[in-house]
Amino acid sequence: MSLSALYDLPAPAKLNLFLHVVGRRPDGYHLLQSVFTLIDWCDTLHIERRADGRISREDLGPALPADDLCTRAARLLQAASGTPHGAHIAIDKQVPWGAGLGGGSSDAATTLIALNRLWGLHWPRTRLLELGLQLGADVPFFIGGHNAWVEGIGEQLTPIDLPPASYVVLKPPVAVPTAAIFSSPLLTRDTPRTTMAVFLAQAKSFGKNDLQAGAEAYSTQIVDGLEILKQNFGLGRMSGSGSAVFAACEDIQQERSSAPLEARIRSLATPDSGWVARHCKGLARHPLLAWCAD
Repeated sequence: MSLSALYDLPAPAKLNLFLHVVGRRPDGYHLLQSVFTLIDWCDTLHIERRADGRISREDLGPALPADDLCTRAARLLQAASGTPHGAHIAIDKQVPWGAGLGGGSSDAATTLIALNRLWGLHWPRTRLLELGLQLGADVPFFIGGHNAWVEGIGEQLTPIDLPPASYVVLKPPVAVPTAAIFSSPLLTRDTPRTTMAVFLAQAKSFGKNDLQAGAEAYSTQIVDGLEILKQNFGLGRMSGSGSAVFAACEDIQQERSSAPLEARIRSLATPDSGWVARHCKGLARHPLLAWCAD
């Protein structure tokens, strides 16, 4: 019996534990090395199959652009598969955009994974990965479903086992356009390549985010966010192209404050300030990993 709808579909965000720009291709795309880790800050999607072939979307939270990545992902899979089915996608958007957390890419990946099932296509993960790369460099990571050592423009994924971890994530009000950061004159593009073994040996202190200098110049709010983390938790680093910054809880010296961790995190931001602070746990795998056959 075919499915008519899939509800409460998670689309988790990610953090870049480091992000090095190691070169640039002739077509202008930047070559990266990074470790992406999934976190439990999620958007939630509800998708219903349509018999009329139309793709429609409903925003349950903040309004999204008319042609967002979810809609584009659905149309791309529909065209590539030749299915007569359509879909109505409702999105409860919780992960902020312009944050370097991969929220839009994760939404697109969850859309592809869910529609592959809802439309009865049964495509293997490799075919979805090919489609995902057409939508954006981060989309294959979320389809892959594992924390990953990432190379190339984001399409070369090697699963990596990371110890259980939790993070303080702080999002300033500013949203950062990725293109502006990658075109910043402060961006270095020649960080020496490294290896997964070197990262694993020094994981807590390894590397940097090569995009951070350009993002700090773009908005002082990012500088402020990093300073807040430094003052409260001793360290901070930006994720992706920003504006979200984070600190690993393993490095937090709890004796600095007698207040419970959650209360300390809540004190960093208030809804009326536009700042958002979250205590996020790392995920060992994507919640929908089993929905695709390798």
